[in-house]
Amino acid sequence: MPETPGNADQPVKADDHLCRQVEAALMASDRPLPSAKLSELLGQVSGKVIADAVAQLNAAYEKTGRSFRVEQVAGGWQVMTLADYDDLLASMHKASLQSRLSPAAMETLAIIAYKQSILRADIEAIRGVACGEVLRSLMDRHLIKIVGRAEELGRPMLYGTTKTFLEVFGLASLKDLPKLEDFAAGG
Repeated sequence: MPETPGNADQPVKADDHLCRQVEAALMASDRPLPSAKLSELLGQVSGKVIADAVAQLNAAYEKTGRSFRVEQVAGGWQVMTLADYDDLLASMHKASLQSRLSPAAMETLAIIAYKQSILRADIEAIRGVACGEVLRSLMDRHLIKIVGRAEELGRPMLYGTTKTFLEVFGLASLKDLPKLEDFAAGG
């Protein structure tokens, strides 16, 4: 139910039909849908109405004990399975991303995620080994990308993570990465 110009200060509430439309769009998408895209699909409803529809859906899912909920991921909304079912899904798929990525790839990806934008030479200095093939593999999987060039001799490439990285690891933004201090404290 789109907002009308005269009721901008009144609380917004999504009707049941709109909630079902939001749910259908999210279920049909294999990528997070930004509020702007949902708004376009649903006839220019406001972001507040979409957020209310998501909140209503999540309340209904929780009330009925569903195994999923709608979360904000990588700048959009996506249906996500609850963490309680991680083991079941991992065994169903027989391999999680961590087991498909080599330890070298995971280490390189972590360095890029925490230090981006970063030069290949800096990654290699931290790891102590060459990482050309690992970088190429991570780029092929769309987990990292070239984000620019450094303002130094030779103008070497700078690497950073992608939206796909955020999606794969279930992060809304890089701010959601675990704090490095937590790793040092936890051993």
